[in-house]
Amino acid sequence: MVKTVLVTGAVKGIGRAIALKLAREGFDIAIHYRASSDEAQAVKLECEALGVKAVRLSADLRDSSEAQTLVSSAAAQLGGLGVLVNNVGNYVRKPLADLTVIDWREMLDSNLNAAFYTCHAALPIMRSQGYGRIVNLGFAGAQNLIARPNILPYAIAKTGIILLTKAIAQSEAAHGITANVVAPGVIENSVSKPLELIPIGRLGTLEELSDAVWGFVNSSYQTGQLLEVAGGFNL
Repeated sequence: MVKTVLVTGAVKGIGRAIALKLAREGFDIAIHYRASSDEAQAVKLECEALGVKAVRLSADLRDSSEAQTLVSSAAAQLGGLGVLVNNVGNYVRKPLADLTVIDWREMLDSNLNAAFYTCHAALPIMRSQGYGRIVNLGFAGAQNLIARPNILPYAIAKTGIILLTKAIAQSEAAHGITANVVAPGVIENSVSKPLELIPIGRLGTLEELSDAVWGFVNSSYQTGQLLEVAGGFNL
Protein backbone atom coordinates (compact mmCIF):
# COMPACT_ATOMS: atom_id res chain seq x y z
CA MET A 1 0.00 0.00 0.00
CA VAL A 2 1.28 3.46 -0.98
CA LYS A 3 -0.02 5.59 1.88
CA THR A 4 -0.29 8.93 0.12
CA VAL A 5 -3.55 10.49 -1.02
CA LEU A 6 -4.87 13.49 -2.92
CA VAL A 7 -8.40 14.55 -1.97
CA THR A 8 -9.98 17.15 -4.23
CA GLY A 9 -12.30 19.71 -2.72
CA ALA A 10 -10.95 18.82 0.71
CA VAL A 11 -11.55 21.97 2.73
CA LYS A 12 -15.08 21.36 4.02
CA GLY A 13 -17.99 18.95 4.14
CA ILE A 14 -17.50 15.59 2.47
CA GLY A 15 -13.96 16.32 1.28
CA ARG A 16 -12.76 17.40 4.71
CA ALA A 17 -14.34 14.32 6.34
CA ILE A 18 -12.60 12.02 3.85
CA ALA A 19 -9.28 13.80 4.32
CA LEU A 20 -9.43 13.44 8.10
CA LYS A 21 -10.52 9.80 7.86
CA LEU A 22 -7.54 8.90 5.69
CA ALA A 23 -5.20 10.94 7.87
CA ARG A 24 -6.42 8.91 10.85
CA GLU A 25 -5.57 5.78 8.85
CA GLY A 26 -2.00 7.04 8.47
CA PHE A 27 -2.02 8.54 4.98
CA ASP A 28 0.11 11.52 4.09
CA ILE A 29 -2.28 13.85 2.35
CA ALA A 30 -2.52 16.55 -0.30
CA ILE A 31 -5.43 18.86 0.45
CA HIS A 32 -6.81 20.43 -2.70
CA TYR A 33 -8.70 23.71 -2.72
CA ARG A 34 -9.50 26.35 -5.29
CA ALA A 35 -9.90 29.61 -3.37
CA SER A 36 -10.42 28.82 0.34
CA SER A 37 -6.82 29.16 1.47
CA ASP A 38 -7.59 29.73 5.16
CA GLU A 39 -9.91 26.72 5.32
CA ALA A 40 -7.31 24.58 3.55
CA GLN A 41 -4.72 25.62 6.11
CA ALA A 42 -7.08 24.66 8.93
CA VAL A 43 -7.59 21.16 7.46
CA LYS A 44 -3.83 20.83 6.94
CA LEU A 45 -3.24 21.53 10.62
CA GLU A 46 -5.97 19.06 11.61
CA CYS A 47 -4.30 16.35 9.53
CA GLU A 48 -0.84 17.13 10.86
CA ALA A 49 -2.20 16.87 14.40
CA LEU A 50 -3.02 13.25 13.56
CA GLY A 51 0.67 12.58 12.90
CA VAL A 52 0.83 12.61 9.10
CA LYS A 53 2.40 14.87 6.52
CA ALA A 54 -0.06 17.27 4.89
CA VAL A 55 0.31 19.78 2.08
CA ARG A 56 -2.24 22.15 0.62
CA LEU A 57 -2.42 22.75 -3.11
CA SER A 58 -4.60 25.13 -5.08
CA ALA A 59 -6.01 24.42 -8.55
CA ASP A 60 -9.04 25.08 -10.72
CA LEU A 61 -9.78 21.54 -11.83
CA ARG A 62 -11.97 22.72 -14.68
CA ASP A 63 -8.65 23.48 -16.37
CA SER A 64 -6.82 20.34 -17.52
CA SER A 65 -3.37 21.91 -17.18
CA GLU A 66 -4.05 22.95 -13.58
CA ALA A 67 -5.32 19.45 -12.82
CA GLN A 68 -2.11 17.97 -14.25
CA THR A 69 0.02 20.31 -12.17
CA LEU A 70 -1.99 19.51 -9.03
CA VAL A 71 -1.50 15.76 -9.39
CA SER A 72 2.19 16.10 -10.26
CA SER A 73 2.80 18.42 -7.32
CA ALA A 74 0.97 16.13 -4.91
CA ALA A 75 3.03 13.14 -6.00
CA ALA A 76 6.28 15.10 -5.85
CA GLN A 77 5.66 16.53 -2.40
CA LEU A 78 4.32 13.33 -0.88
CA GLY A 79 6.74 10.92 -2.55
CA GLY A 80 4.22 9.17 -4.74
CA LEU A 81 0.46 8.98 -5.08
CA GLY A 82 -1.30 5.87 -3.88
CA VAL A 83 -4.86 7.17 -3.66
CA LEU A 84 -6.92 9.73 -5.56
CA VAL A 85 -10.31 10.77 -4.22
CA ASN A 86 -12.33 12.92 -6.63
CA ASN A 87 -14.78 14.82 -4.49
CA VAL A 88 -14.82 18.26 -6.11
CA GLY A 89 -17.91 19.33 -8.06
CA ASN A 90 -20.56 22.02 -7.97
CA TYR A 91 -24.32 21.50 -7.76
CA VAL A 92 -27.08 23.46 -9.48
CA ARG A 93 -30.76 22.76 -9.02
CA LYS A 94 -32.90 24.45 -11.69
CA PRO A 95 -35.88 23.49 -13.83
CA LEU A 96 -34.83 22.40 -17.29
CA ALA A 97 -36.42 25.48 -18.87
CA ASP A 98 -34.27 27.76 -16.71
CA LEU A 99 -30.91 26.10 -17.37
CA THR A 100 -28.29 28.25 -19.05
CA VAL A 101 -25.33 27.21 -21.17
CA ILE A 102 -23.12 28.41 -18.31
CA ASP A 103 -24.94 26.10 -15.88
CA TRP A 104 -24.52 23.18 -18.26
CA ARG A 105 -20.81 23.71 -18.78
CA GLU A 106 -20.14 24.28 -15.08
CA MET A 107 -21.82 21.02 -14.04
CA LEU A 108 -19.93 18.95 -16.60
CA ASP A 109 -16.63 20.76 -16.10
CA SER A 110 -16.58 20.67 -12.31
CA ASN A 111 -18.03 17.19 -11.80
CA LEU A 112 -17.08 15.03 -14.79
CA ASN A 113 -14.27 16.72 -16.69
CA ALA A 114 -12.35 17.54 -13.51
CA ALA A 115 -12.41 13.88 -12.48
CA PHE A 116 -11.22 12.78 -15.91
CA TYR A 117 -8.36 15.29 -15.83
CA THR A 118 -7.09 14.19 -12.42
CA CYS A 119 -7.45 10.48 -13.25
CA HIS A 120 -5.66 11.02 -16.56
CA ALA A 121 -2.78 12.68 -14.71
CA ALA A 122 -2.65 10.16 -11.85
CA LEU A 123 -2.78 6.91 -13.81
CA PRO A 124 0.80 7.03 -15.19
CA ILE A 125 2.09 7.59 -11.64
CA MET A 126 0.03 4.71 -10.28
CA ARG A 127 1.09 2.40 -13.12
CA SER A 128 4.74 3.11 -12.36
CA GLN A 129 4.13 2.15 -8.72
CA GLY A 130 2.12 -0.95 -9.59
CA TYR A 131 -0.48 0.31 -7.15
CA GLY A 132 -3.36 2.76 -7.08
CA ARG A 133 -6.77 3.37 -5.59
CA ILE A 134 -9.22 5.78 -7.23
CA VAL A 135 -12.48 6.63 -5.51
CA ASN A 136 -14.86 8.94 -7.35
CA LEU A 137 -17.83 10.57 -5.65
CA GLY A 138 -21.11 10.00 -7.45
CA PHE A 139 -24.79 10.52 -6.72
CA ALA A 140 -27.23 7.92 -5.40
CA GLY A 141 -29.42 6.62 -8.21
CA ALA A 142 -27.43 8.10 -11.08
CA GLN A 143 -27.07 4.59 -12.50
CA ASN A 144 -30.86 4.24 -12.82
CA LEU A 145 -31.07 6.54 -15.87
CA ILE A 146 -34.34 8.19 -14.92
CA ALA A 147 -35.48 11.71 -15.79
CA ARG A 148 -34.12 14.35 -13.44
CA PRO A 149 -35.15 17.64 -15.09
CA ASN A 150 -34.33 19.74 -12.03
CA ILE A 151 -30.71 18.56 -11.83
CA LEU A 152 -30.17 17.40 -15.40
CA PRO A 153 -26.52 18.37 -16.10
CA TYR A 154 -25.47 17.28 -12.60
CA ALA A 155 -27.15 13.89 -13.07
CA ILE A 156 -25.56 13.46 -16.49
CA ALA A 157 -22.14 14.28 -15.04
CA LYS A 158 -22.56 11.77 -12.22
CA THR A 159 -23.73 9.06 -14.62
CA GLY A 160 -20.60 9.82 -16.61
CA ILE A 161 -18.54 9.34 -13.45
CA ILE A 162 -19.85 5.77 -13.21
CA LEU A 163 -18.85 4.98 -16.80
CA LEU A 164 -15.46 6.65 -16.39
CA THR A 165 -14.81 4.65 -13.23
CA LYS A 166 -15.81 1.32 -14.78
CA ALA A 167 -13.58 1.96 -17.79
CA ILE A 168 -10.61 2.73 -15.54
CA ALA A 169 -11.33 -0.33 -13.41
CA GLN A 170 -11.31 -2.65 -16.39
CA SER A 171 -8.34 -1.18 -18.21
CA GLU A 172 -6.06 -0.65 -15.19
CA ALA A 173 -6.65 -3.78 -13.10
CA ALA A 174 -3.53 -5.46 -14.46
CA HIS A 175 -1.46 -2.56 -13.08
CA GLY A 176 -2.68 -3.02 -9.51
CA ILE A 177 -5.10 -0.10 -9.78
CA THR A 178 -8.71 -0.20 -8.62
CA ALA A 179 -11.43 2.37 -9.29
CA ASN A 180 -14.78 2.62 -7.53
CA VAL A 181 -17.65 5.02 -6.91
CA VAL A 182 -19.10 6.08 -3.57
CA ALA A 183 -22.52 7.58 -4.23
CA PRO A 184 -23.95 9.76 -1.45
CA GLY A 185 -27.63 10.39 -1.11
CA VAL A 186 -28.88 13.01 1.32
CA ILE A 187 -26.06 13.68 3.76
CA GLU A 188 -26.04 15.94 6.82
CA ASN A 189 -24.48 18.79 4.82
CA SER A 190 -26.59 18.38 1.65
CA VAL A 191 -28.11 21.47 0.03
CA SER A 192 -31.60 19.95 0.00
CA LYS A 193 -32.78 17.50 2.66
CA PRO A 194 -35.96 15.67 1.58
CA LEU A 195 -36.14 13.45 4.64
CA GLU A 196 -39.51 12.10 3.55
CA LEU A 197 -37.85 10.42 0.55
CA ILE A 198 -35.37 8.43 2.64
CA PRO A 199 -36.74 5.02 3.67
CA ILE A 200 -34.37 4.75 6.64
CA GLY A 201 -35.77 8.07 7.85
CA ARG A 202 -32.63 10.05 8.62
CA LEU A 203 -29.77 11.89 6.97
CA GLY A 204 -26.50 10.15 6.27
CA THR A 205 -23.47 11.27 8.24
CA LEU A 206 -20.13 12.44 6.94
CA GLU A 207 -18.54 9.67 9.00
CA GLU A 208 -20.60 7.01 7.21
CA LEU A 209 -19.59 8.43 3.85
CA SER A 210 -15.89 8.64 4.68
CA ASP A 211 -16.01 5.08 6.02
CA ALA A 212 -17.33 3.93 2.63
CA VAL A 213 -14.43 5.63 0.86
CA TRP A 214 -11.98 3.99 3.24
CA GLY A 215 -13.52 0.60 2.50
CA PHE A 216 -12.61 0.89 -1.17
CA VAL A 217 -9.16 2.30 -0.41
CA ASN A 218 -8.49 -0.63 1.91
CA SER A 219 -9.63 -3.29 -0.59
CA SER A 220 -7.55 -4.89 -3.32
CA TYR A 221 -10.35 -6.95 -4.87
CA GLN A 222 -13.24 -4.51 -5.29
CA THR A 223 -13.11 -2.58 -8.53
CA GLY A 224 -15.63 -1.06 -10.91
CA GLN A 225 -18.20 -1.01 -8.13
CA LEU A 226 -20.71 1.56 -6.92
CA LEU A 227 -21.62 1.83 -3.25
CA GLU A 228 -24.55 4.02 -2.27
CA VAL A 229 -24.54 5.72 1.11
CA ALA A 230 -28.13 6.82 0.90
CA GLY A 231 -30.47 5.11 3.33
CA GLY A 232 -32.56 3.82 0.43
CA PHE A 233 -32.87 7.22 -1.28
CA ASN A 234 -33.52 6.99 -5.05
CA LEU A 235 -34.00 3.22 -5.09
